[in-house]
Amino acid sequence: MIFLAAHVWDTTPFVPQSPSPSVRPVLQPPERRPRFRAAAVAIDSLWRPAAPLTSRPPAMAVLAAALLAWLSTGTRLARPQSDLELLEEQAIQAAAEHVAPAVVSIETVGGLERLGQVLLSSGPTTGLIVSPEGYIVSSAFGFASKPASILAILADGTRLPARLVATDHNRMLVLLKVETDQPLATVQPVPEEEMQVGQWAIALGRTYEGGQPNVSVGIVSATQRIWGKAVQTDAKVSPANYGGPLVDIRGRVLGVLVPLSPMHSGQMAGVEWYDSGIGFAVPLVQVLQVLPRLQQGQDLYPGVMGISLSTERLHSSPAVIAACVPNSPAYKAGLRPGDRIIEVDGRPIERQVQLLNEVHRRYAGDVLSLAVQRGEQRLEFQVELVREIPPYQRPFLGILPRREADGASSGVTVRYVYPDSPAAAADIQPADRLVLLEGKPLTNAEDLALRLSSFEVGSRLRLAVERGHEVRQLELVLAAEPENIPPELPPARDALPLPPERPARGPLPLKIPEFQQECLLYVPESYDPRFRYGLAVWLHGPGGFQEEALLARWQRACADHDLILVAPRALDPNQWGRADLEFIRKVLDEVRSRYSIDPLRVAAHGYQTGGAMAYVLAFNLRDLIRGVAAVDAPLPLPPPENDPLQRLTVLLTTARASTYARQIDAAISALRARKYSVTVLDQGDQARYLSDDEFSQLLRWLDSLDRI
Repeated sequence: MIFLAAHVWDTTPFVPQSPSPSVRPVLQPPERRPRFRAAAVAIDSLWRPAAPLTSRPPAMAVLAAALLAWLSTGTRLARPQSDLELLEEQAIQAAAEHVAPAVVSIETVGGLERLGQVLLSSGPTTGLIVSPEGYIVSSAFGFASKPASILAILADGTRLPARLVATDHNRMLVLLKVETDQPLATVQPVPEEEMQVGQWAIALGRTYEGGQPNVSVGIVSATQRIWGKAVQTDAKVSPANYGGPLVDIRGRVLGVLVPLSPMHSGQMAGVEWYDSGIGFAVPLVQVLQVLPRLQQGQDLYPGVMGISLSTERLHSSPAVIAACVPNSPAYKAGLRPGDRIIEVDGRPIERQVQLLNEVHRRYAGDVLSLAVQRGEQRLEFQVELVREIPPYQRPFLGILPRREADGASSGVTVRYVYPDSPAAAADIQPADRLVLLEGKPLTNAEDLALRLSSFEVGSRLRLAVERGHEVRQLELVLAAEPENIPPELPPARDALPLPPERPARGPLPLKIPEFQQECLLYVPESYDPRFRYGLAVWLHGPGGFQEEALLARWQRACADHDLILVAPRALDPNQWGRADLEFIRKVLDEVRSRYSIDPLRVAAHGYQTGGAMAYVLAFNLRDLIRGVAAVDAPLPLPPPENDPLQRLTVLLTTARASTYARQIDAAISALRARKYSVTVLDQGDQARYLSDDEFSQLLRWLDSLDRI
């Protein structure tokens, strides 16, 4: 198997659990055991006429027979609790033993030692036989090293060479094949409609010596997780049983255990949750549906259609298209921003999450029948999902908008025009006001940025520009974003007399009740709630930060550039973790509820480990973060696709003698390959935090995040 030696959240080496001496499970504490539910299910199943008792799976037969014997005594109210526990244990053992012949151990030899920043080591993994002809499914995690050879060890100890037939990159599974003269043991899947939250869930693996599978017991804690691709369990799930089955109390297979994440994809996604009480299994019925395609050697990939929805209120908002990527399947099919998707393959869609579940569970090559509401019309489209869309590159008009007080007149007033930009070529000047785009009125800068997201670099567009009492009609060709920082910028807004009522200002402690972490908030004394302010999230390096030194550098900057500073402290001062991510999200929500924040100017900034955390924060909070400024920091995970609605700009530093020099060079290449705008500050030989001149460049970069 391949064990994770280091991951994004923690650099502590992974230590496998000690092997269990037998198949006997370690039961959960009494308060977590659904014993009476299990007994009720057993009795209910016993009296159903669908099949005779002799045809029931062994676990159910054991439990049902024991319950009948118990009930026949007439002393059920006085029966000791330990007897109930024994019945549970016998049923669990019987269920595990029923499936065990189809659970195999897989050994791999050779391959990669490292995947990106993750160290890999070889070791056994688990597989599940899915056909008598020798087809075996396992987790793709166990094959991240691209092994040179594969060996499958059956339950009876038979060792057979195996070959990799195909990979399902959507559900992160692999299909293996062994040659055998005898039909192999197989299993019975649980229909998805029968999967219930609260039912027993038994996780099996075969990675330890002794001939018996390793067993972990819990319940099904959720269904339709990871966009409808998985059931969730609180049974311990780790590299010890990835690729093995999750079994119900009747000895049927719920699914195949894999590490998955709702936010990331790839072979390493979700492994940070091993043994955490959050584990996932791909329903076996879903695996069997695509088994013929995998058997033909066809690798399967997630399908994409190329639209963006509002990222807020996924569970309550309708599925209205906010942006449609140019040259995407959706755009080519005729879908446009403003369309509301109301059906997919005949199934009603009322909320965004329903659409996401329908799309994310499909594969490239699948065709969706969509019905949309456009105004008063119902329109129908056929959209063929594809493996990937050419990376989206944000088009550039070439202006910075002036920042208007709330309630100002509509349109976008120009603050600054970038040299050699489309705006400069069209003779747009500071103080001009953009009033129409493609014949439709412009509300404000945010509206202009949103509407430009449906265009691509090289597109022609029509603008109406007001200068004094004259309105000019212009046609421009959009360009790619520049990566340079303007050498100087004019004031962003008018200075108005401050209103009498303003929220708290100055250095402020910010505490979120459910978290132990602390946070420093700095709001400049000149804060004017009528204007929107940028938000800079400072993420410290190893050892934390000194409050006085931090404020000495940022106080004047915040006043001059209309910024609010947020400086959270990590739970562990020397490293950032998942709990800190949740804390920062709560902090940002709290600040946005108290102060007027410009959604186009929210940036995460950090040094070394803080810079790495800035990437993690931006990639996880795509709906909030619009800029990453990482100083002497590696890129800890692959960048996501560049999304039209979730604009993101990157500033980073390089230094020839930096410990991270090679990783930073790789980060620049990876980000530019995804068509992100990347500004690079060269620090020469030695890596360090920013000098005064570099800090001034950082502030101008922050000040220009709202460029259009």
